[in-house]
Amino acid sequence: MNPSVVEKSNIYYYDSHKRQDIIRFSQVLTSLIKEKLRSKGELVLLCIGSDRATGDCLGPIIGYKLSKLCHPGFQIYGTLSEPVHAKNLGETIKKIHRHHPHAAIIAIDASLGSSRHIGYITLGEGSLCPGIGVEKELPAVGDIFITGIVNISGVLSNMVLQTTRLDIVMRLADFICLGIKYSIISSLIL
Repeated sequence: MNPSVVEKSNIYYYDSHKRQDIIRFSQVLTSLIKEKLRSKGELVLLCIGSDRATGDCLGPIIGYKLSKLCHPGFQIYGTLSEPVHAKNLGETIKKIHRHHPHAAIIAIDASLGSSRHIGYITLGEGSLCPGIGVEKELPAVGDIFITGIVNISGVLSNMVLQTTRLDIVMRLADFICLGIKYSIISSLIL
């Protein structure tokens, strides 16, 4: 179970080691995006995390990797140069609502989970609560959520994030970015 996800209906799990899972991930994400875009005008990708802890840098790395993806109706918040983290998340959410009042928000964050789910991606409809794995109270955000399970949850979660292997984070980021690129192109062009 991924403790950072709230208001969920279905949670889909994808193994970042399995290339065929990228196709399944993209298909479900495309479907969720198209459903949200029927009632919302644009798409915002909110990549949450800090570049100061390996286990928490998944969101900013994804934001950085996708920042060159230019398409009308698509915006990215949270990159390596301008991360969205615990200290500025609330203000960033207000900014998104002010500048993109009719946007569907895809919230992306690293998460902690069971040892058998390290390296998995979760995807679903609804909000996520960033920081819950490290006992921070932050606002829930998103119409669609994507998390990458970077390490095990439990005691000393902050220390676990500091000692997470970059290889896991990069593999998750590559998987998620490839899936998002396909989904954005499929959803916004068609």
